[in-house]
Amino acid sequence: MSKPESAPSSEQAGAIDLDALLSHKPPADAEPEFEEHGKKRSLHGFSARLLMGFALLFSTFQLVIAADLVALSSLPTRSIHVGFLCLLTFILYPMFKNGKLSSVAWYDWLLGLGGFAISFYHLVFEADVIQNSGEPTTLEIVLGTAMVVMVFEGTRRVMGLALPIVCGLFLAYGLFGQYLPGALAHRGYDFSAIVNQLFLGTDGIYGTPTLVSATYIFLFILFGSFLEHAGMIRLFNAIALGFVGHAKGGPAKVAVLSSGFMGMISGSGVANVLTVGQFTIPLMKRFGYSSVFAGAVEATASMGGQIMPPVMGAVAFIMAETLNLPYAEIVKAAIIPALLYYFTAFTMVHLEAGRAKLMGLPKEQCPNPWTHMRDNWYLMVPLAILVFMLFHGFTPKFAGMMGLCMTAVLILGAALAARIHSTTFRYVLWLGLGLGASTFLKWGIQPVLAVIAVLAVACLYVKGGKKTLQTLRDGLTDGAKQAVPVGLACAIVGVIIGVLSLTGAATSFAGLVLKVGDTSVFLSLLLTMLVCLVLGMGIPTIPNYIITSSIAAPALLKLGVPLLISHMFVFYFGIMADLTPPVALAAFAAASIAKASPMKIGIKATQIAIAGFVIPFMAVYDNALMLQGDWTYAGVAYVVFKCLLAIVLWGGVVVGHLQANLSTAQRVWCAATAAMLVSAIRLTDEIGFAMAVMLVLWLWLRARQLASATAAVGKTAA
Repeated sequence: MSKPESAPSSEQAGAIDLDALLSHKPPADAEPEFEEHGKKRSLHGFSARLLMGFALLFSTFQLVIAADLVALSSLPTRSIHVGFLCLLTFILYPMFKNGKLSSVAWYDWLLGLGGFAISFYHLVFEADVIQNSGEPTTLEIVLGTAMVVMVFEGTRRVMGLALPIVCGLFLAYGLFGQYLPGALAHRGYDFSAIVNQLFLGTDGIYGTPTLVSATYIFLFILFGSFLEHAGMIRLFNAIALGFVGHAKGGPAKVAVLSSGFMGMISGSGVANVLTVGQFTIPLMKRFGYSSVFAGAVEATASMGGQIMPPVMGAVAFIMAETLNLPYAEIVKAAIIPALLYYFTAFTMVHLEAGRAKLMGLPKEQCPNPWTHMRDNWYLMVPLAILVFMLFHGFTPKFAGMMGLCMTAVLILGAALAARIHSTTFRYVLWLGLGLGASTFLKWGIQPVLAVIAVLAVACLYVKGGKKTLQTLRDGLTDGAKQAVPVGLACAIVGVIIGVLSLTGAATSFAGLVLKVGDTSVFLSLLLTMLVCLVLGMGIPTIPNYIITSSIAAPALLKLGVPLLISHMFVFYFGIMADLTPPVALAAFAAASIAKASPMKIGIKATQIAIAGFVIPFMAVYDNALMLQGDWTYAGVAYVVFKCLLAIVLWGGVVVGHLQANLSTAQRVWCAATAAMLVSAIRLTDEIGFAMAVMLVLWLWLRARQLASATAAVGKTAA
């Protein structure tokens, strides 16, 4: 492990600007340089107002569709969604990084408005599209080609070259694959057939990922944006600081806990680094952690947000739609691995704090978490409602819409309640709002929207009400902007899905996995993991999951791995790819704040998360870890205990410390013991437990010897 730059005591670290920490406003000298999604324009005047108008229109369209206020069939909904994405992309992102950032070039207005206009083709000519299915007209070929090109160009501007190149290779395979040798060749498809597949059907850029983006994902992005603008991050920081800030290695534990909380409402790991990390990383450095370790802890903790229920990453919603499973089933499978992932990060920072003798914050400087939860109770209610609805049979779309509406009701209600001095009238207000909001159980979403409208009008006439309305407006505009990179990724991976479904190319890799599986299922899993990690070096989690699950998951199913677990396996390692060098986006984001080498942070983050690499393998060998198969509470408790023990042992291997510093022989013994606990084989489990008991005895005897030696030295000195 890295040596700390210093290990100051709590007193030496000095007083903490707690208000600045909790308010989440970064200091001027800690402004992050890393930009996850390309270089954005900073617009002013008419262009800025127009951008805000388009963003509000985008959010309004999505909310109208989600609330079923307008009956629109699936394909036009997807098409218009992609049209809005193109419009915002070309306004927000210049063609070149060194392009002018204060205004929008004329050709970007043309591209944005052109893409938006094309998106209405499926709405206006819906009957013709259905009637001419499989035989596109010349106009449709031209429009389809233009739209695919704009999706590629938009993705390049937002995410760089890697993803368009990967998708471009699949497109080239669809166009020219018939000239390849042997089993790689397909029968050949003309240009119109490719355009028809990608533009006019539901297997291309308007495929399942785009459907999920246009329904579930957008709502949950807005949900997170609303809570963030309402002060949820401040509450998360206060709770984390209050509970663990004063413990040994408290600042790093605050980073893990706060990032875990943030992961509950945000499915973007890199965004979590750039928000929570602005404060946790400097705090860790101040209390003795090295820059590399501080950045690595935040990167590791933030990436877990994609697997942390209830609001997981976009892939979880795509997985639910692909497998035709309720979203609650995905959450159920993810919950234990997610908690184990954060236990891994928590264990690592605890052991590092013990090794380096790093203390926590002074108790008196930590906020009271219960006070903050009491004062901001209304921020936690939407999250509780969302969890309740997801686990009680409501669709993710309806649950997300209700969570969003409840957030708006509570934010607006809190603004009005703050102006009421009588406690009795406050109770009456909240009771009335509760009764009004509960009408959705009988009459659906419309009465709740009416309650929001009444509250919004009331806020116009109370002090501070307009500021609250601006908060909601900012939540809507920022949510629309945050949806751009996710939506574009969903659209462009449709090229991969379209080509694979048209040509049947996925069977080639599946055959390789099956061939390896004849020798060893473990080797097949290892091959799948390596594919995820390699693809993740250049492309985001969504296309990584789409590609690998399309070609590997069916093969793993034939090898006896349940379908949901094989998809979760791929999903998990797609996330881990953002931590592993040489291209580790989370590490680059953390490096911009920690002022350290992103490569060193990536390597350290991989070490911190190393135990997390074992969890998916353990889930494959024992399905109870993901609550799949014929699981029992006893069986789940057993496998969780094994995981916890293995994580602690791997922590000892990586950090070189448990209760005391470990010798090389003890670290090797820890590694061998942890390895024995991976498989769901009784013999290896028994060997692993026996080795763990022997390790405890070994450490106890060594501690006694050291104590005796210390006592002898003390007597001699006396």
